[in-house]
Amino acid sequence: VATNVLGTELEECGLNPVTGFYRDGCCNTGAGDLGVHTVCAVVTDEFLEYSKRAGNDLSTPNPEMGFPGLRNGDPWCLCATRWQEAFQAGVAPGVRLRATHLTTLEWVRLADLQAHAIDHG
Repeated sequence: VATNVLGTELEECGLNPVTGFYRDGCCNTGAGDLGVHTVCAVVTDEFLEYSKRAGNDLSTPNPEMGFPGLRNGDPWCLCATRWQEAFQAGVAPGVRLRATHLTTLEWVRLADLQAHAIDHG
């Protein structure tokens, strides 16, 4: 059973759209997940625009990859390093701590995640 940043069982991040490196709705990670898609974030328009400018367009659908494109308010498993970059730029989206994988703490400080928590676990 996977663990979240609070030390409890990892909860589901989102199924509409289905998120996660393994597309199981959870921010699980493993050896093949080079991007470390472990932060359960609820994306904002501001973050999506920032990400697009940074070269990672998350708002445009990509049907070939089964990607619907994200909209404001969608939950999504973000790369820990992308969330950290957005945090440093002042545009980090809110985080669901109970659905954010423990591995995230190798890249991001817990206090920074807690400051953006929307579930206040």
